[in-house]
Amino acid sequence: MLDLEIIRTQTDKVKQAAKNKNIQVDIDKLLNLDEKRRVLQGQIDQLRAKRNEHAAALKNSKPTSEQIETGKRLKQQIASVEQELDPVQIEFKTLWHQVPNVPSDETPVGKSEDENVVIRQVGKLPEFDFEPKNHWEIAQAKDWIDKERASKVAGARFAYIKGDLVLLEFALWQFALSILTSQSKIEKIVHENNLDVSTKPFVPVLPPAVARTAVYEATGRLNKEEQTYKLEDDDLWLNASAEHTLAPMYIDEILEADKLPIRYVGYTTAFRREAGTYGKDMEGILRLHQFNKLEMESFSTPDQSYQEHLLMVAVQEYLMSQLELPYQVLEKCTADIGFPNAKGVDIEVWLPGQGKYRETHTADYITDFQARRMQTRVRMPDGTLEIAHTNDATAFSQRPLIAIIENNQTADGSVRVPKVLHAFIGKEVI
Repeated sequence: MLDLEIIRTQTDKVKQAAKNKNIQVDIDKLLNLDEKRRVLQGQIDQLRAKRNEHAAALKNSKPTSEQIETGKRLKQQIASVEQELDPVQIEFKTLWHQVPNVPSDETPVGKSEDENVVIRQVGKLPEFDFEPKNHWEIAQAKDWIDKERASKVAGARFAYIKGDLVLLEFALWQFALSILTSQSKIEKIVHENNLDVSTKPFVPVLPPAVARTAVYEATGRLNKEEQTYKLEDDDLWLNASAEHTLAPMYIDEILEADKLPIRYVGYTTAFRREAGTYGKDMEGILRLHQFNKLEMESFSTPDQSYQEHLLMVAVQEYLMSQLELPYQVLEKCTADIGFPNAKGVDIEVWLPGQGKYRETHTADYITDFQARRMQTRVRMPDGTLEIAHTNDATAFSQRPLIAIIENNQTADGSVRVPKVLHAFIGKEVI
């Protein structure tokens, strides 16, 4: 959640930020509730001070009936003001939690994802001497994807992934882990991108795939209407990406500054409703309700966090360049960066079967927005406590499989395996 002092002192900026994110929240009402609760809390504090003074005066003497009545009256007055304060506190916190993070100055203002800004394009688009097919046509012919039988078992937008495509997917995970867990590889990426950041590798994690409501809400990612599935009989929600259960890892904990940054790479099967999508996005494995994902997460001090964000983008680009896939990097606009984000970067890969770029990666610069509500703090070298900063970014989802199939397809329907995956899959063509 956003620092309350920022809401109080930079009100116009916060209002504009919410507007630019297409989020409706009544900031004026929030500030009125804030003032009301502070007045009531002040009254309670004064009454408690009087009660304590009264009790201290009676400590070594027998109270008179008048003094007993005074004590009762103070107790009743405190209870009465507390009763008045409780609903104000609840309404205030509910509204406070609806205030989004403020976008960074470099985030372009836009009303939809159509106004995201392309920063750069990398790689040469493939040329074919035949009409390129989309991944679904190739995979169906090779019996790599079976959605018809999956629909009989689980309903629409689930799939059985089979054969060589499974081997290719596991090769993708192994390749990514070989990079992210290697200090020498991280050092290489840091050096090549002139980053002022630690070269610590990422620690691999298999996190829970579910989170309790309060925890999920603290991440700012619980999207009940469009995205998230709830387990009917439990206070648990299925994760829609590994960072949803990685970010709360240090809830209510204090981290030591000299141990930061802490970097994790987590693997989960993720679940999304994907409400509102249709058309060609329904084909193949571009948008499924269930998919696998490898996600980066870091915890850092405030002064480290922006460089952590840049490192994650650099890692993403390194992984894509190693796969020799043509891609473009986008600075996401205010309407598309997400509720807890201060900044967001997407990578989109070229899909010849669709004749356009499609998203494979996102990198989220969160600042202290998540950690404040989760009370994840950092003990600085001088002993002071500060709110930690978090960052998250995609390492790989299953979408690069689509790009590998479409960009490396041959006339006979086979697919060339990227060189960096040969050692992990044991073959050059699938």
